[in-house]
Amino acid sequence: MTMTETMKTAPQDAPRRRQWGTALKALRRLLSDKEDTGQVFEIMRALNGDTTVKNYRRLLETQTGGRLAYERVELAPLLMDPAWLDGFADGTVGSAYRNFIRSENISAEGLAEISRQRQSWVGNEHPHAWFGRRVRDTHDVWHILSGYHRDGLGEACLVAFSYAQTRGLGWALIALGAVFRALTEGSTIHARAILQGYRRGRAAKWLPGEDFVQLMSEPLDEARLRLNITPATIYDSIPAENRDPATKLVEQHSARVE
Repeated sequence: MTMTETMKTAPQDAPRRRQWGTALKALRRLLSDKEDTGQVFEIMRALNGDTTVKNYRRLLETQTGGRLAYERVELAPLLMDPAWLDGFADGTVGSAYRNFIRSENISAEGLAEISRQRQSWVGNEHPHAWFGRRVRDTHDVWHILSGYHRDGLGEACLVAFSYAQTRGLGWALIALGAVFRALTEGSTIHARAILQGYRRGRAAKWLPGEDFVQLMSEPLDEARLRLNITPATIYDSIPAENRDPATKLVEQHSARVE
């Protein structure tokens, strides 16, 4: 296989045809337990196909994408480095990320370990695998930029935001599952919040093309303005204590967003 052919291929363990049955079963498991993150990666493997390949090519077409691909910085080690995180001034993206992961007791490595169990290709020494790790490892940075928390509704909104940004069908399935669950539970405001997440993702600058090392030093408000990330008005209007119950879409019906 030539280098050109290699650059056009999907990740090695991505099925040639989208596996809707596998994805739907994983979605049900995810909706019943929003902490079962492994189901998210199962859905992505079943449905995303060559999404990573297409987005990597898009990266190369951006102004700084060639440099980022050439440098191929691995973000997880930086995001796991306490000294690096402690160096960010208050009010920056980096300080908000630091406070977020410490308050939630989570880490980039935790997500990486789950993905390695579900996606064998993600550890490969290949540009596509590097790009996949890059999107995976910045998931919680996207939480910071979007303003969505880790409650059930916040995750569903970020999923819709992520679909708008990446066009991965796995994200679309999870978002639609969350919207459907909200509507069947009679919670139109939760459905509207998720749909707004999609619109916000469409309006925002393409985040996978950002230099995240530099971005972490930017003041958070200025970064959001530069990236055209508008306020999450509907999500913010819902009291924190009510963001999981109605998206207990997730917990009540044993069918969760994957």
